[in-house]
Amino acid sequence: MWQYLLKRVVLFLPTLFIITLISFGVSRLAPGDPAAAKVGQGSEGGMRGNSTLNDKSAQLLREQWHLDKPIWQQYVIWTGGLLCFDMSKVFTNGTTQWSAAAWTGRPDFGRSFQDNRPVYDKMVERVPVTLTMNLIAIIIAYLIAVPLGVYSATHPGTLADRLSTFVLFALYSLPVFWIGTLALTFFANPEFVSIFPSSGLRSPSFSTNWPFWKKWLDYGWHLALPMIVYVYADFAFISRQMRSSMLEVIRQDYVRTARAKGLSERSVIYRHALRNALIPLITLVAALIPNLIGGSVIIESIFSIPGMGELSFKGLVARDYPMIMAVFTVSAILTLVGMLVADILYSIADPRISYGRKAS
Repeated sequence: MWQYLLKRVVLFLPTLFIITLISFGVSRLAPGDPAAAKVGQGSEGGMRGNSTLNDKSAQLLREQWHLDKPIWQQYVIWTGGLLCFDMSKVFTNGTTQWSAAAWTGRPDFGRSFQDNRPVYDKMVERVPVTLTMNLIAIIIAYLIAVPLGVYSATHPGTLADRLSTFVLFALYSLPVFWIGTLALTFFANPEFVSIFPSSGLRSPSFSTNWPFWKKWLDYGWHLALPMIVYVYADFAFISRQMRSSMLEVIRQDYVRTARAKGLSERSVIYRHALRNALIPLITLVAALIPNLIGGSVIIESIFSIPGMGELSFKGLVARDYPMIMAVFTVSAILTLVGMLVADILYSIADPRISYGRKAS
């Protein structure tokens, strides 16, 4: 296993290199000049206000954002920042001095084109919100979906199975943006039922002097409606995956053998069948890991939640290249990590899966 993990980590390096190339290349191929747009240049080249002053301001911004340098130098500066090196002084006055690279101890994704703040700082502010929401959503979804899928698979054809199948397929087919809009309209609107807040993470009267339990109650009250909308489609899909996987497993010979030995049905299902039926769900967990940071653009935009999803959407609309590249790169890295975690969980769930060299 350790040899396999080491090989996978080594393979990550060329993969990450290709990812950074794609991320950087796509952002630079996008039309428009961020510096010119920042100072007020229109899409057809027209300037608002003093044209000479705007030209100088745009040139200063290009120098600050390293857009005046050749593409390969921009790429080296950006990737150096990802590796916690300050490469801004390497390329100066037409010369290259690699010894000028300085270790910073923290990643640098560049400065946002919107407010000139470090992208890393903006992401650090938003990640806790998105990470908390997604972890809670995954836990709730699996706590509901796994038992429901197991019950449905062990009672096929019953009224409860048919009813749950119909309801879950109906939930999964409903678009998230539509459900979110309806929830906001009917449950956070004084004209209908104003049970939940319509936006934000805390009340206007929120105080840091509140007791711990009161703060968490306020956060929970604001997150309840977004979490319901966030979870419903996930647990509907996971439950159907659990049902189909369990149905396939309980038809296997070793399950029939376990029953023939006189084991209780509960022991057969939960000690023998369930463990092998979890393999498809582990694959889903690996796919969900990038969402822990990337967040949900739709949910966070509808409910005005200051998370990574909303930040990514605003960066995309504003052509904030450093922000877009940072989100893309971090999501890609988390995808690779998710695949590695899934491989480890496979061997834990099913000991027959081995990544080591088999004895001849």
